[in-house]
Amino acid sequence: MAETVIELKDVSVSYLHNKRGIYSIKDFLLKGAIFSPFEHKSVLQNINLTIKKGETVGIMGKNGEGKSTLLRTIAGILTPDSGVCKVSIEISPLLALGAGLELELTGIENIKIFMALCGKYNKKTIHDYIAEVADFSELTPEQLQMPVKMYSTGMVSRLAFSSAIVTDPVLLMIDEVLSVGDEGFQKKCKKRINDIKNSGATVLFVSHSTDAVMEVCERGVCLKNGRIICDSTSEEAANEYHKLFTN
Repeated sequence: MAETVIELKDVSVSYLHNKRGIYSIKDFLLKGAIFSPFEHKSVLQNINLTIKKGETVGIMGKNGEGKSTLLRTIAGILTPDSGVCKVSIEISPLLALGAGLELELTGIENIKIFMALCGKYNKKTIHDYIAEVADFSELTPEQLQMPVKMYSTGMVSRLAFSSAIVTDPVLLMIDEVLSVGDEGFQKKCKKRINDIKNSGATVLFVSHSTDAVMEVCERGVCLKNGRIICDSTSEEAANEYHKLFTN
């Protein structure tokens, strides 16, 4: 039996929400806020989830249901208000559109930062990594020399995805990155995800595309109101996701 690599027990996560529109000391004085202008907004509630090594799990739900928050909690970016989140394998940087990219820096500089975050930066091999990213992303040398703030949404997606997959991650977490880019690049990404999956890596895949989830993942999780309402095959989770728009 495969070992458990991710385990969440009764995990709840909330954000501080500004309920009074107070963003400065001036606002505080003019609006006469006596009490705290913030309140806790619950995002995840009592999440229990166990993921085995080598599983591919699709995570679905409407906007605002906690999908990205779940990935950020597993990645260690967020700390649960309550409950326990244990991850026993190496955590790669969360692959979300534009996440972690420094807009003022060039594509090449961002690749170097990404490699450093992954613990893969080495002066002897960094140029090989950059060449691999350039080849997969199909970004030209001129584009990689440009500041990322000048990139289109599709170019950002290409840079982020390509930087992540050349490191051969053991835990690949993808948050809606395949929602942009042309059809050809999406097919290329899905093939690479399948290659990573077949190598024995664990994949967590957030997407609104049920077809993509069923193509990539054997298992599916569907969230509603910050709770897991389905944890089954990707097909059954996709069916539950569709029901969210008919009820």
